[in-house]
Amino acid sequence: MIHLRRLAPRDAAPMLEWMHDADTVEHMHARFAAMTEADCLRFIEAAAKDRPDVHRAVADETDRYLGTVSLKGVDDAARSAEFAIAMHPCTRGRGQAGEAMQAILHYGFSEMGLQKIFWCVDVQNRRARRFYEKQGYTPRSTEPDENGLLLYEILAR
Repeated sequence: MIHLRRLAPRDAAPMLEWMHDADTVEHMHARFAAMTEADCLRFIEAAAKDRPDVHRAVADETDRYLGTVSLKGVDDAARSAEFAIAMHPCTRGRGQAGEAMQAILHYGFSEMGLQKIFWCVDVQNRRARRFYEKQGYTPRSTEPDENGLLLYEILAR
């Protein structure tokens, strides 16, 4: 069982662990391997603002950090945001990423009043694509865009 909470400075070290795990970041379009613990602390500090991005720690029943879920680029006028998730390798195969995804989507639609949440996945990222399929989501198109990304989108019910 997981819960979402605000990020805290104690999350910086385990956050850096997933950032430096080559298997975790292989298909992500950011240079996480170059990040430092100081970068993580700056990210955590900025996350306290809740705009334009909402970032939450995924934590277990002992409040141990397991990953980060986000609603990025919140557009209050369009009532939309981009979903993102990055989980520590210790969570693989445990169902915690799926729980975290559902929790942040619920938060976005129910608490924030969003009407659309979307995300992009590198077409080569088979693990992520299988994860989203297992969660019941398929890309809007089977053809990637010019950057090799597939677009996923959920509209409020």
